Amino acid sequence: MELIGRTIMSEFSDFNDLGEFIIVVIRLLFAALLGGLLGLEREQRGKSAGIRTHMLVCMGAALFIFIPQQAGISDSEMSRVIQGVIAGIGFLCAGTIITRKDEQSASGLTTAAGIWFTAAIGIAVGLGREQTAVLCTALAWVVLYVMPLIIRSNRKKTP
Repeated sequence: MELIGRTIMSEFSDFNDLGEFIIVVIRLLFAALLGGLLGLEREQRGKSAGIRTHMLVCMGAALFIFIPQQAGISDSEMSRVIQGVIAGIGFLCAGTIITRKDEQSASGLTTAAGIWFTAAIGIAVGLGREQTAVLCTALAWVVLYVMPLIIRSNRKKTP
């Protein structure tokens, strides 16, 4: 058993020990879970960016943060990594926004904002800020699930 453990560790030499490997797995799975929770609402509404997109965005953002952390980069370098993730996600979000023919309205803004926010949650997970990520996911869930109910309720009351 020890030989198997050493062989696995040498094959995955970017991990210093089994504990570090477990942390990566937990963070990526956690990012997938949180991203999936937000993507579920988009999926239920028939939007093109649903569960899988949100899971991948959240895991990708976490990974882009976690890998440089493993390499031991400085805080100033990490700020540039975060800026790069945010800029890259901006391009993905832009692809979800569609301007209508009259150029007076657009659709896909909530989906784009959801992807952007999901990336921010992934960054939090990548930084090891799981409590912040859970809080943000809960708040986003309220915005995506509860706010439409409140808005519909108010529209029914308005004459």
